[in-house]
Amino acid sequence: MLVATLIAILVVMLLALIRAFAGPTLYDRILAVNLLGTKTVMFIAILGFLSGRAYFLDIAMIYALLNFIGIIGLLRIFEYREAKSNNKGSTW
Repeated sequence: MLVATLIAILVVMLLALIRAFAGPTLYDRILAVNLLGTKTVMFIAILGFLSGRAYFLDIAMIYALLNFIGIIGLLRIFEYREAKSNNKGSTW
């Protein structure tokens, strides 16, 4: 049953990867990358459970934190870039 779960997670990861490359907007692509990171965390955790290696859960948690910080940083960069491009015509 858990092997079927791993296969289902891999399929969802493939679909998220397709959405990341073919997303119509930038925010769709960022959301797809975030989804890919979340599914990777799930994949690592289930793989660690199946193989009997408890430290995989620690690796999955560290990856989840890095994914969260990376997405927040990426959104901040694009928010700053958008605000900078909107203020080009202002007198300030």
